[in-house]
Order: sequence, then structure tokens, then C-alpha cells
Amino acid sequence: MKKITFLLAVTAFLVTAKTNAQEDATRDCQIKYNLFRGDFKSKKYDEAFVNWTYLMENCQDLSVNIYKNGSTLAEDVKKDPVLAKKVYEQRLKYFPEHHDTKNNLAKAHSDYATYLIKNKLASDAEIFTILETAYKISPKDMSVKNIYKYFQGVTDKYKDVEPQKVFDTYDDVIESVGEKLDDYTKKIIKLTGDSTKVLSAKEKRYLRAYTINSKALGQVEGGLDNIISEIATCERLIPIYQRDFEANKSNAVWLRRAVSRMFNKGCQEDPLFETLAKAYAEATPSPDSYSFYAGILEKNGDASGAAAMRQKALDLETDPLKKAKTKLKFAQAALARGQKSKARSLAREALKFNPNYGKAYLLIGRAYQTSVNSCGSDEFEKRMVYAAALRQAQRASAVDPSISSTARKYIATYRANLPSKKVIFTKGATIGSNYTIKCWIGETVKVASSGK
Repeated sequence: MKKITFLLAVTAFLVTAKTNAQEDATRDCQIKYNLFRGDFKSKKYDEAFVNWTYLMENCQDLSVNIYKNGSTLAEDVKKDPVLAKKVYEQRLKYFPEHHDTKNNLAKAHSDYATYLIKNKLASDAEIFTILETAYKISPKDMSVKNIYKYFQGVTDKYKDVEPQKVFDTYDDVIESVGEKLDDYTKKIIKLTGDSTKVLSAKEKRYLRAYTINSKALGQVEGGLDNIISEIATCERLIPIYQRDFEANKSNAVWLRRAVSRMFNKGCQEDPLFETLAKAYAEATPSPDSYSFYAGILEKNGDASGAAAMRQKALDLETDPLKKAKTKLKFAQAALARGQKSKARSLAREALKFNPNYGKAYLLIGRAYQTSVNSCGSDEFEKRMVYAAALRQAQRASAVDPSISSTARKYIATYRANLPSKKVIFTKGATIGSNYTIKCWIGETVKVASSGK
């Protein structure tokens, strides 16, 4: 009996000792962590590094901040690739959550890839693998540059052997980028919608950040379009969609993407486009599907049916930004049919829903540009059409940072095609005076020169 009592006492002592040791270790970790965080926030990086080293070895699962802040110490302060890799690997081991936006793992992968790229510490194949992992977790949490780099990698790898994968990846990425752009647009409109409002210093900082981010995303969107345009030709798309249609004729997502891509690439004249558009409308009655189907009705001579279908599409939509996109889609279809005045009218209606919709201004400018030879009887009158197109491109650049890069290209083209000083002089006009453009445009602009 005494022996049993002795063993129980020893066991109790050992358990208590172990518990006390664990409590001491936990307390030490918390103290070290608090000191580390305080020094890090105060940018006392040398002091922070001492306690951080202890945390990395003894308190690995205490907080994800050990790794979020630790990557800065390893990469930017110590500039130690070996240490940076350790931070990255321990982060994945101890905090492998995929969906916690506060501690997002996709961003961790993306940030590490950025570090490797910046310091030339990994091959393109290794970086692509990391970016692919980030993409599978959450594309929207990757950096703008890495989204572009990942898509370029997918294109290089699959464009010849599996082009559909490139198209699917493009659609996923562009939808993610579009969501981000819409969010920034709403925030910009909220701050700039009232021209009489004086913004606070804080609001000005927010506006600047939203503008910068929107511009960066717009550049990525343009870059993605440039990449996809090289392989997404009608000659390549039509056989692929003909092959896969039967297997996907009830797949709303596949149909939406197929119809959208053929529309954007100008493949509407092929009979397959009508087949896809009808199937899309049957698979999922929506503003988007009705918009495409309205174009089919218009093409087949049913103008009243097309008008009713467009109104139905618009009535189904509730988000003003999406209403603007729907209207612009109508405008694009009208311009493709050569209905320039109608296209302008629809683009202006889109601007009522989203005054910052630069693409609507650019479409009006393109409609003007296509009328150069039909809106004047001499070189001066024809070239002054470019002044009207220029004004639209300038408006686009002014209100929509997401397309400022694209708008600048149009601005440069339109400006270069304005009448020369000699042409203006020969016409008897004066730079800066008013001039009303003839034909359907009917806009009054200032006489301007290309500078030549």
C-alpha cells in the first residue's frame, strides 16, 4: 500500500512539474512575442530580431504574425535567402489555413514568389509552381504583377497543347480582376460623386490609393487581353467550341465564356455564335444571356423582339455598374452592325449608370473615328472628326484610372491625326475657334492642330 501511495505521489509530482514547465514556456513565449511585436511596430528591427529568433525556434505556432512580420526581417532587413525560405516553410507548416482572409495563405505564396523573383533566387519553373499554388487558393489575394506572371506562364505552357486551359484561366483571372475594379470604382464614385464636397486629408489618401490600385489592375487587364488575343482567334476558337458544345450545351459557365469570347473577338458572323447564344439564354436566363440573344434577334430582323429582350436584360439587373456594362454591350453590338448613332446613344445611357465608365467614352470615340471619311468634304473637315474622338478619349482617361493607359494610346493616335497647321491655315480657320462637325456627330469642338 505504501508503495502504491509513493508511486501516485511521484506521478502527481511529475505531472505538476510538467504542467508548470509548460506554463512557464507559454508565458515566456507570450513575453517574447509582445516584446517582438512592440519592437517591430516601432521599427527597432535589431531588437525585434533577437526575440523573433527565439519565437521561430520555440513558439512556432503562437501567431501567424511571427511569419508575416518575420518575412520582412528575413527578406528586407537581414536579406537572408536561407532565413526567408525557413520563414516561408514554417508558415506553411504551422498556419496552413486557406480561407482565412486575415491570415491569407495565397498572399504568403505570392509574396514569397515576389521575393524570389526580385532576388533571382529561383528558376521560372519553381516560381510558376509557387504562383500556381497561390492561384489555386485565391487569385484575388495575389499581387497584380504575379497574376499577370502566372497567366503568362499558363499561356506559355499550354497554348499549343491545351488552349482551353488558357482560356479558362484567363476567364477566372479576368473575373477576379473585374471584381476588384468594380469595388474600387464604387469607392471612387462615392468620394468624387459630389463635385461640391471638399475631401478630408484621409479621404484624399484613400482616393489616391484607390486610383493607383485601379490603374494597376487596368494595366493587368490590358496585358491579359494582349496575351489572350494572340491565341484566341476565331480560327482557333470555333473548332474548339464546335468540338466541346455537345458536352457543355447546358453548362451555363462554359456557354457564357464561349459566347463572350466569340463576341469580343468579332466572331458573331459564324453560325456557331447564334447556336451558343441561344443555348446560353436557355441554360440560364440572365441579363448577360439576354443581352447576347437580343443581338441574335436584331441580326435576324426582329428589331422589336431585340428591343424587348434588351429591356428585359436591363430590368433583371440591379447593380448600377452591371447595368452600365449591359448598356455598353448593347452599344458594342450596335457599333458592330454599323449603327453608330445608336451606339453613341447606348454608350451615353451606360454613363448615366456609371459616370466613371471610361470604356463608354472610348466606344464613342471609336464610333467617331470610323466616320472620318464620311463626315467632311475636305481634309480639314475630315481631320476635325479626330478632335471629337480626342475629347472622348481624354474624358475616359480623366474619369477612369483603370483604362488610363489604354486611353493614352487613343489620345496619342487621335492627336497625331488632327489637321496640320498648314491645313488649318488653308481652310481659313483659327486654332482655338469653335467648329461644328457635320453629319451624325454634330458636336462642336475647338479647332486644334497635330502640331505639324
